[in-house]
Amino acid sequence: MSDSSTRRSARRHPSAGNLDTKPAIVRQGEAPAPLPPASFPHGGPGRTDLVQFGPDLDDETLQRLLGAAGPVEGLRVLDLGCGDGAASIALARQGARVVAVESSTTRLARARLAAEEAEVRIEFHHSDPADLAFVRADSVDLVVAVYSLSGVADLGRVFRQLHRTMRPEAALVLSLPHPMGMMLELEPEEQQTPYLTRTFWTDHPLAWRAGGDEGTTYVHQVSEVFTTLVRSNFRVDARLELGPAGDRASIHGSALSEWVPSTLVVRGRKEGS
Repeated sequence: MSDSSTRRSARRHPSAGNLDTKPAIVRQGEAPAPLPPASFPHGGPGRTDLVQFGPDLDDETLQRLLGAAGPVEGLRVLDLGCGDGAASIALARQGARVVAVESSTTRLARARLAAEEAEVRIEFHHSDPADLAFVRADSVDLVVAVYSLSGVADLGRVFRQLHRTMRPEAALVLSLPHPMGMMLELEPEEQQTPYLTRTFWTDHPLAWRAGGDEGTTYVHQVSEVFTTLVRSNFRVDARLELGPAGDRASIHGSALSEWVPSTLVVRGRKEGS
């Protein structure tokens, strides 16, 4: 990278995210918007009436991915990487029997509190996404993973564990920050014009911080997600590369979504036993 490119990157506004291993800084007391899109759904309130798969998407239409046969009522649903619990609460309110897994003790505590306040019953577990020994084989009807697998380097390890726990033909619906969005960054002065900051093949992770929370996002290409699911004995029957459905309204919204997809949504179904 040239000296001029280095200087331009150094002028980034903290809220624009980060493209190296140092987290973007959002100090206490600063305005919470905008936040790095890769930090979704952390750092801000989420809907608890339906599952949100990404910033500013058509949430109502995307609910169809959760079950072609009808609502989730009565299904045993695994929320993998539940964060602060918004999706888990939404699923429980729709009548699902929810098992929520989260690797962060801080997020898990917030999710438990949110579930109590919402007066819904959710089975919470503190665990790594690939360590699901507490879940019986062939016992899960649906798996939901909202941006949580972006924090996992080895998707195959997670998919193999999920395959063991799921019933035949059960669906895994996952969303990830779209890799094209992570190749770009907004010009720091006007926050409107994108410029290229990473190559398609750059694979080092991005670190983010938002609202007192922090994490790491691994870049998973569309082909990698598809191939790894197939090799783990899943049949992919839906792949959506999405931008905002209307005006950007959430604190995770970004002008980059006017140029490239912001979110990748994939549904795979378990094959075999």
